[in-house]
Amino acid sequence: MSTIEIRVPAIGDFKDVGVVEVLVKPGDAIAHDQSLVTLESDKATMDVPSTASGTVREVKMKAGDRVKEGSLIILLEESASAPRPSAVQPAAPQPVAMAATPTVSAPTAAPVSAEATATTTVSSAVQAAPAGMPAGGLVHASPSVRRFARELGVDLAAANLSGSGPHGRVLQHDVQAHVKATLSGGGPRSGGLELLPWPKVDFASFGPIEPKPLPRIRRIAAANLARNWAMIPHVTQVDEADITELEAFRVQLNEEQGEGGTRVTLLAFILKGCVAALRRFPDFNASLDGETLVLKRYFHLGFAADTPGGLVVPVVRDVDRKGVLDLAREVAELAARARAGKLSPADMQGGCFTISSLGGIGGTAFTPIVNAPEVAILGVSRAAMRPQWDGTQFRPRRILPLSLSYDHRVIDGAAGARFAAFLAAVLSDVRRLLL
Repeated sequence: MSTIEIRVPAIGDFKDVGVVEVLVKPGDAIAHDQSLVTLESDKATMDVPSTASGTVREVKMKAGDRVKEGSLIILLEESASAPRPSAVQPAAPQPVAMAATPTVSAPTAAPVSAEATATTTVSSAVQAAPAGMPAGGLVHASPSVRRFARELGVDLAAANLSGSGPHGRVLQHDVQAHVKATLSGGGPRSGGLELLPWPKVDFASFGPIEPKPLPRIRRIAAANLARNWAMIPHVTQVDEADITELEAFRVQLNEEQGEGGTRVTLLAFILKGCVAALRRFPDFNASLDGETLVLKRYFHLGFAADTPGGLVVPVVRDVDRKGVLDLAREVAELAARARAGKLSPADMQGGCFTISSLGGIGGTAFTPIVNAPEVAILGVSRAAMRPQWDGTQFRPRRILPLSLSYDHRVIDGAAGARFAAFLAAVLSDVRRLLL
């Protein structure tokens, strides 16, 4: 066996780079391309890989050293089967993506990928982050630590680790400590959210109080809503629909039904309109399962029903196969059973998309919370007569406010705006439902 020198390869314009972590020690058997040390400049970090395989004879660097291109990293007893380099100085590797120290910037109307803004390269050309980089891409950690975390199933961003290395860098033993704490029950909960304890206040010391236990429905809903709001990145798109003609048609239908007939509400039309929009934009009729988007070929729509115990969401099945009158009857029946507390679990399962209508109460807009595992929810506020300019004059029109919340991991802003605009167009002219 022969001894070869492994040195710092060409690293572009970086000079006097700090060594933040040494990943090998004398006696270690290493493979070709295995990371040896982690270097950090004032802008980025990188792992330096070995250009040969063998056994580490001597390590020539330690954490805190300042190095440059050509600095000696280790002396390596080369394996007999390994090819020798053509020169003492190893050829420069291909540019390696380096995770930059995160910076805070003002939000923009068109969000950009976090990976795109948080990565640079050792050369002057900027390259995209490698495919498969975890959500922890903005965490201050070396590529080797990121790889180690991925192997253990740790999402560095969600875990919100406090690194013990320089400048708060997450080191390998930080990841190991996190895994041990999690396995022993002491790790973060609720998807890695490390929240402050709920404040304890003696309210009676300030004046009279009346304790009132939350109803069972509200207790169940509270946990679900808190999870959905914390774990789903919500965006809400607000739009308006001119339902003047639709409302006139609805009133006409109710007159034709007469006393004792089915009372048609606006919700029945909204259900049909949502099916048309879900057909046009199938990503809204889906659920996110890990990194897989499950597209649904059925249309079971839930609607929020107000009951004395709180909101429940019964599900109307196969909305695409039912007419407006059938939907109106089914919605009325489900709402009556909800108020009486007679809904079965099956009545509230299998939903693809939810509608929360406050039109009978008031309001001009609100932010409905996505009902996981769905990816979108429609909020409907109270319609009102407003003057609308038709090109020659102002005319009174009945305007319905719409608030569409969606999971930004699945749906971007442009798709959300298109969905809301399409739905508004359908409700403005129900003849579009025939298209």
